[in-house]
Amino acid sequence: MQRATSSAPGQPALLRGLALALNAMAAVGALWIFAIMMLIVADVISRNLLATPIIGVAEISARSVGAIVFLLLPPAALNGTLIRSDFLLRGIERLSPRAVHLLDTLFALAGAGIFALVAIAAWPDTRDAWVSSDFFGVRGVWTLPTVPFHLLVVIGAAATSLAFTVVAAQCAMKLRTPGRRLS
Repeated sequence: MQRATSSAPGQPALLRGLALALNAMAAVGALWIFAIMMLIVADVISRNLLATPIIGVAEISARSVGAIVFLLLPPAALNGTLIRSDFLLRGIERLSPRAVHLLDTLFALAGAGIFALVAIAAWPDTRDAWVSSDFFGVRGVWTLPTVPFHLLVVIGAAATSLAFTVVAAQCAMKLRTPGRRLS
């Protein structure tokens, strides 16, 4: 269920600031998608009209997918716009709205834990890529460092964990106040 967090005037300044920062991450991800689309179009045009492909488009596109996903996840978690099936929750809500708040709290806690583990698991690869100056591409032709891509996964996973933690706290507070609906 979608929550209004980014511009709600009644929200604490810290929460509004977090929402603003996470929405900025999503904006960077959206701009990155547009840039990748333009790069692919330019490569197709260059291949077909000039018979000269743009070097590295496939590698950049492949590496970008993961980074873009982890840029878009945190605000989706915070705003409640992650895709999920809620037909069961709607049935439960008719019987017990508090049970839905409990399930939402548990879901958010599970999400926070899972993404914290993803960030922890991705950190060693990021550190190794930094220490070894890891690059992808073809040496002497075209290379790009892998550290930014690894780092975006770590930052995105950590930010998603934080967003889920905030959502869990919000849902838990709604458990304590009977009669309030999840918004």
